Amino acid sequence: MISVRRAAAALTAAAAVLSTAATGVATAAPSPSASAAALPPGLYGKGDPTYDGVWRQSLAFLAQRATGYQPADQAVDWLLGQQCSDGSFASYRADTTKPCDATTMRDSNATAVALQALGAVRREAADPTKIDTAVKTGYGWLRGVQNKDGGWSYTPGGPSDANSTSIVVSALAASGVKPGSYTSAQGRTPYDALLALALPCSEEDGGAFAYQPDKAGKLLANADATAAATLAGLGKGITAVKATPPQAPTCVDLPEPTVERAALNGASYLAKALVQTGHLTTPPLPGATDTEPKPDFGNTADAVVALAAAGTARLAEPALQWLEQNAAPWAKQSGPAAYAQLILAARAMEADPREFGKVDLVEALNATGPTPKTPDTTATAAEDEEDDSFLGFDLWWIIGIGMVVGVGIGFLLSGRKK
Repeated sequence: MISVRRAAAALTAAAAVLSTAATGVATAAPSPSASAAALPPGLYGKGDPTYDGVWRQSLAFLAQRATGYQPADQAVDWLLGQQCSDGSFASYRADTTKPCDATTMRDSNATAVALQALGAVRREAADPTKIDTAVKTGYGWLRGVQNKDGGWSYTPGGPSDANSTSIVVSALAASGVKPGSYTSAQGRTPYDALLALALPCSEEDGGAFAYQPDKAGKLLANADATAAATLAGLGKGITAVKATPPQAPTCVDLPEPTVERAALNGASYLAKALVQTGHLTTPPLPGATDTEPKPDFGNTADAVVALAAAGTARLAEPALQWLEQNAAPWAKQSGPAAYAQLILAARAMEADPREFGKVDLVEALNATGPTPKTPDTTATAAEDEEDDSFLGFDLWWIIGIGMVVGVGIGFLLSGRKK
């Protein structure tokens, strides 16, 4: 998940720069880089936040709430300060005193995960009303940039992809909105977009989801996209827990495809992908001298959550054990988002994140940023999930506004590519 987001953001930034050079027209540009010494005190992690600042902060919040902690007010204020006035988020804004403009590279992934994180911390936040306003405005922006096919691209104006669509679905589900009722102006839902990216069981790699069709329109299996779409198809997200009763993963093509069936087919593909080595791999980059595939810790953690949510946790146990034995160095190097992914994988499997191999993941995560508030031992995950649905009728009011605003946004943002 981490590497995919950074790569997507970097490619988008590169495309924007190339577009400017070729046409002379100013387009979205990456936020300025920040050195570790210049990082704001409320931000989690010490690495360059240019491509993942909002993402890692949000994942840290979700993992902390899942383990009973409340992020420090300073950390919450930092995330709120990253939001643009139209409700969107960029991956990172180094100078928040400057308002967002046409050069601010807004992205759906940062926006959706930030909204989910803010909703999760609202109940114990110093100013819940401020969070209410931020979240409602953010959903209005997402509504306005929803594609005709019902999905979302990484940046507005591009073709829908499985990962971006799935993270928005996750945020919607956490807020109490049924994603299937969140339709585009053409009446298409996010699930319509995901079904269009599902490989039939009868084909090679059947059950998997593609990130996007390739240039020839062919769907190619993508494990990270499959994990994300499996959760989205089940109406769940990155904080999902083990589902009962347990079931065996199967891949079945129905005469009339449903998103729930496609999600279970996705779990079947992930189970097969994990069976040989107990983990997923990253293919070598084009032109790399080392052609050996590398272990993919983040996507393996995501696959564990997806399998647990699909009721096939038994088949995820070897992958969780592999992460316990091997993921600590990766998490230490990658920072808060990596620790958060491992915490959520352990939680989904009902394992103790404080005894993950030889590492206390919760302590390690909390040490990467401002000290969180003491955990509330009376709070439960169920209470947090119920509290996330605070939007209610007001959300539909802002969604209506988003539909109107979206018409204008479409003209401003047309032509943007991932």
